[in-house]
Amino acid sequence: QVQLVESGGGLVQAGGSLRLSCAASGGIFSISKNAMGWFRQAPGKERDFVATISRSGGTPYYADSVKGRFTISRDNAKNTVYLQMNSLKPEDTAVYYCAADRATAQAMSVMPVGSIDYWGQGTQVTVSS
Repeated sequence: QVQLVESGGGLVQAGGSLRLSCAASGGIFSISKNAMGWFRQAPGKERDFVATISRSGGTPYYADSVKGRFTISRDNAKNTVYLQMNSLKPEDTAVYYCAADRATAQAMSVMPVGSIDYWGQGTQVTVSS
């Protein structure tokens, strides 16, 4: 059974930074065979794309709202993906979800969230003004 476990969320003031981690486990599951991504869901809103990264860690994709502030990375040897979030804003407040899919990172950035293969349980990020 595949498990994606997020950590690193919390409360931070506007302008601050957080680093989210997503550790994958479960049988023969390996993140090296999947595009990985981060999505977020604010209260009363839909789950939205934040960032995706390819199997090899090549060209990442970012939502316009986070470009230049967030960086996605992966360590396939540790079966872990990260999201470094800098210059945080109150509008970044949301539950952040880690996801994995067999599609390309580009496809994963635009596909319906209901089509994505695997999800973590989410971690809360709250940015105070």
